[in-house]
Amino acid sequence: MGGGEKRIEAQHKKGKMTARERIDMLLDPGSFEEFDMFVSHRCIDFGLDQQQYLSDGVVTGYGTIDGRLVYVFSQDFTVFGGSLSEMYAEKICKVMDKALKVGAPVIGINDSGGARIQEGVKSLGGYAEIFERNILASGVIPQISAIFGPCAGGAVYSPALTDFILMSRDTSYMFVTGPKVVKTVTGEDVDEEQLGGAYVHGSKSGVSHFIAEDEEEGIMLIRKLLSFLPQNNLEDPPLAPCDDPIDRLEDQLNSIIPDNPAVPYDVRDVIHAVTDYNEFVEVQRHYAPNIVIGFARFNGMPVGIVANQPNYIAGVLDINSSRKAARFVRFCDAFNIPVVTFVDVPGFLPGTA
Repeated sequence: MGGGEKRIEAQHKKGKMTARERIDMLLDPGSFEEFDMFVSHRCIDFGLDQQQYLSDGVVTGYGTIDGRLVYVFSQDFTVFGGSLSEMYAEKICKVMDKALKVGAPVIGINDSGGARIQEGVKSLGGYAEIFERNILASGVIPQISAIFGPCAGGAVYSPALTDFILMSRDTSYMFVTGPKVVKTVTGEDVDEEQLGGAYVHGSKSGVSHFIAEDEEEGIMLIRKLLSFLPQNNLEDPPLAPCDDPIDRLEDQLNSIIPDNPAVPYDVRDVIHAVTDYNEFVEVQRHYAPNIVIGFARFNGMPVGIVANQPNYIAGVLDINSSRKAARFVRFCDAFNIPVVTFVDVPGFLPGTA
């Protein structure tokens, strides 16, 4: 399957799983139903008619996560470097259309070099069709993107339009164009990690919402994230069984906030103390750390949490933190998730910087 044994072996040597292995780990065992597995490209130029691979570089279909329906596509780097062709784009569009029709989340596992240049404008037109569906699905069904490889060009524009982006450390990159083009155009020497690695997008640009140590941790994080989200914007978030006592006493709350207002404290300690089982899934942990956002549960009900963080520049609001919080609140509003706010803020950051 895929691009052959040699390419699959090369994928494993890089510490990366194949497209089907990722789907098998993500979905409940035996639940995956594949679409269009015998599709191949229609291009006859540049010798591509001599290279035909079934599924054409992307595996699409549906399955369940904790018994709940999800639609998924997983890009296969072993076939033409995961590059997008006309038929490849049609497969992704089909799975997104199905997800919109039935009202179920769509998860994209990205590992692609961008457009399949041999197909020219047909490949680029395929990206436009995908972008349109990203926009139509925004605020209607949850869209989650996992970046598990070096994604460049068109391959990163679609994930950037989705609700949550997850990257794995050391193996995933997102950039408009690669280091070689940067060197040619600007003369700047930059490596892949500096240009678009997980830490850069997790802390500087804010594009990535989660950073995982490896693909397995990333996939488990997607399963965890989905447990807080409804199937679509017409449903309520799923209630979870809860036997955490509603009258549980937390003595540490008496001493977490210092008497001296000039002394900082970590607002995460307050959040962990009051949520079910002291559990909190933080979103964009490394970006704009003066505000904390994420998901938790109260008596089994998922909520979004927005909290000022006095531990970082006294918790003042600046442009990045305001945008971070506003985007998260907008997502919670679209999907009927209540928002709990922890307020301890001196105001907006003054100055000209």
